[in-house]
Amino acid sequence: MKRLISILVLTTLTVGICGSISGTVNFDGKGPKKKKLKMDADPVCGKSHQTPVYRQDFVMDDNNNLANVIVYLKNIDFKGSVTKTQVVLDQKGCVYSPHVMGVMKGQEILIKNSDATLHNIHGLPKVNTEFNFAMPKVLKEKKMTLVKSEDAFKVKCDVHPWMSAYVQVFDHPYFAVTSNDGSYKIDNIPAGTYEVVAWQEKFKDKTVAHQVTVADGNSKQNFTFVKPSKKK
Repeated sequence: MKRLISILVLTTLTVGICGSISGTVNFDGKGPKKKKLKMDADPVCGKSHQTPVYRQDFVMDDNNNLANVIVYLKNIDFKGSVTKTQVVLDQKGCVYSPHVMGVMKGQEILIKNSDATLHNIHGLPKVNTEFNFAMPKVLKEKKMTLVKSEDAFKVKCDVHPWMSAYVQVFDHPYFAVTSNDGSYKIDNIPAGTYEVVAWQEKFKDKTVAHQVTVADGNSKQNFTFVKPSKKK
């Protein structure tokens, strides 16, 4: 009986073990030339910045590390509840902040208009219901949720065509978006072996994936996107 109790306790502890995955995402090759956003069509937008603003679809630092990459666990069975933490998508300086974000299905999203001008938020999901609504300068906040998990989809502003963002909807909380130095960390992952995927806007159809085993502690996993070779 004592041995049976010991085995049961050991099994419970093993099941309860959680760990994390962290690393960096980089790019192998010469990145595209940075392109300035032309905002002069709306004086409010043009006056919002003292320095040039560049497109956010490929943000790389001097060490070839990539920002705005979603890293997530694929096909994980999550039985927990939706987080109560609210996520924010802001329109500030006539750009979306953040440019790339992940949310859980059913998680509250707060969309903000921090500009003194009209914006129009037009989401283009294929699984969730498409949304399209105006936010004049007097409407500063609007709340919404997305109820189905879905791969990253585009959000745009019909008033300012240079504005775009991407949102991915998950049925679990095991995801992160890389910071400006290309780093990410996903915490509180149950012990096990998972397929971990990295998605970057320029490589929509060429995600990078690795098998990673998570145990007690931190597992390291880096990702590299490779510039496609030119077709002959």
